Amino acid sequence: MGKVVFLYRSLAYRNAAADILLKARKLPRGADRSAARRYARALRDLAQTEAWLEGRVADESRSMSRLKVAASR
Repeated sequence: MGKVVFLYRSLAYRNAAADILLKARKLPRGADRSAARRYARALRDLAQTEAWLEGRVADESRSMSRLKVAASR
């Protein structure tokens, strides 16, 4: 269940970033356009960071269970 929630949240961040970037392209050059592009980049980076963190948590839980099994022997 947790992976499904993570997937939807990650996709939501990526879709929001794409939408904001499309809107930013329609704006004239200036501060508003730059701010929208920075916001889109931040959302994209957040999605990538969460993907990395999700992988690290899964890897750590697997390695911890291996350590517990090895320690019990």
